[in-house]
Amino acid sequence: MAKSAPAEYVSRPFLGLPGEPGWVAMREIVPAAIGSARTVAAHGGKDVKIVTVLPGGFVALHRPDGEVLLSVQDTMASDDLSRDLAAALLQALDAEPGTPIASIAAAPGSPRLQDVLDLSASFTPEITNDYDFWIDSGAERTAELESSLAEAAEASTPTEAVPGVEWAYWCEMGKPFMRWIRPEDEDDLIKAMARLAAKRELALELADGGEGRFLGMFRAAGLVVPVWELPDGTVASDLTVPVQALDKRLAAALAVSGPLDAVERRAREGIVSRQITLR
Repeated sequence: MAKSAPAEYVSRPFLGLPGEPGWVAMREIVPAAIGSARTVAAHGGKDVKIVTVLPGGFVALHRPDGEVLLSVQDTMASDDLSRDLAAALLQALDAEPGTPIASIAAAPGSPRLQDVLDLSASFTPEITNDYDFWIDSGAERTAELESSLAEAAEASTPTEAVPGVEWAYWCEMGKPFMRWIRPEDEDDLIKAMARLAAKRELALELADGGEGRFLGMFRAAGLVVPVWELPDGTVASDLTVPVQALDKRLAAALAVSGPLDAVERRAREGIVSRQITLR
């Protein structure tokens, strides 16, 4: 019998879902967050809580009170994260209340999140500074439980959404940084960034005269995430006006057609060479 061809790797698993950058943020960037989704009628029309991570490495959980949680960050088995997450969600929906889902095995051709979730509903994760979403509403909050929650929160990278800007996240890793998930086509975005870099307009101009320096970028679930290194003491609220201004400059640069000039091409080469890891 001939062996079946391996499944093709899906580099952008959340493409087509409302709020794709929010899914990417929960998978790759934000330590603790929750979001809401709903399954289509064919899969019960059920409300589902999407979370970054669950205790014990569970991929999903059907709580005793009937609430269903799906974890985005736990490792999945196949080359299509969306299919794996859908398989975990469907297992949890079918499970008895009180059942955790420890692992999944998504079959080739099985539904993806894009098939299971209502695509008319918006999706915006809410960042939390704790892991209280792990706890069933009826659970007793023992000293041991409180200690575990505090330990998990302490181990997390402090992260906040930049107010007034979609998909931009301040974090503190010894010093502050901003990571900004961009939904545009990678080549288009890099060209636009190169146009700004050539004019020295890619930095964040802070109100106190300081500057957020463009550091580089990485890819997360198929989207480009540029990163800026910020002066010590910079907080998320300091970034709203500078990032909104940069967003306008990027939008204008994205609207420019035609090839890059020599200076812009050199700037593009510099941007492409600055691949970083910042997790």
